[in-house]
Amino acid sequence: MSDLQLLVNNPWFLYPGVVLFTLCIGSFLNVVILRLPKMMHQDWRGQCEEFLEVPEDQRTREEKITLSSPNSTCPSCGHEIRPWENIPVLSYLFLRGKCGSCKSGISPRYPIIEAITALFSVVTVWLLGPTEAGLWALVLVWALIALTMIDFDTQLLPDNITLPLMWLGLVLNYFGVMTDFASAFWGAVAGYLSLWSVYWLFKLVTGKEGMGHGDFKLLAALGAWLGWQLLPAVILLSSVVGAVVGISLIVFRKHGREVPIPFGPYLAAAGLLCLWFGEQIQAAWMAWLGM
Repeated sequence: MSDLQLLVNNPWFLYPGVVLFTLCIGSFLNVVILRLPKMMHQDWRGQCEEFLEVPEDQRTREEKITLSSPNSTCPSCGHEIRPWENIPVLSYLFLRGKCGSCKSGISPRYPIIEAITALFSVVTVWLLGPTEAGLWALVLVWALIALTMIDFDTQLLPDNITLPLMWLGLVLNYFGVMTDFASAFWGAVAGYLSLWSVYWLFKLVTGKEGMGHGDFKLLAALGAWLGWQLLPAVILLSSVVGAVVGISLIVFRKHGREVPIPFGPYLAAAGLLCLWFGEQIQAAWMAWLGM
């Protein structure tokens, strides 16, 4: 019996293995969430300075940020994080949520994201099974977690994630991994055009931009993975949750109506629910329509 078959046939090995592996993935997602927007801003600044023909000696000089460099440091004292201080969740607990050097507080969001990544990954494998579809679905789950946090922080949905996610969904479904290719293709088309149409209709009526272009691409990616049949459920679920959260922020936290609220997290949450419970949602949807 191969190691993979042993994992599949023995949940006592499978799920702890998924937890340990995806805790590490969650740690990497923390890096992506923090650094990718900074990388984008550096790139945009460089392009603007080049377009404006700013002399070389007057251009912004700063250390180039990538996902692998510079090494992670404490934002308060600059202490370089050592390997044993970077163990997912455990290091945070061992250090009691403080820097090992200056003892300043470390945000709990880092272990929370690591734990959520592991939890959502286990749920995905449990619901979809340790199958080809279930394992590929983990990639979608991880991407949705990263996009959610980046959108919360910066109101950006990077093309670096949304576009490869859409193309990967189309390629996988060319081979019928999650759904058939026709459903995936028209899901990507309908996903993009539906929010693109709403964007332009809102702009023509009000003269304002109601959402970012990243939302179109994220819904296109979800359509490419899940198929066009689940797009109405994704749009309905995300709109209802977004409306409830938006109204709550306005009423209870005095959130100004002119202050934009990111829509990507609600699309991601709806997409995750449809990934997990797609068949049940589709059956309920069809029953509601009387089909």
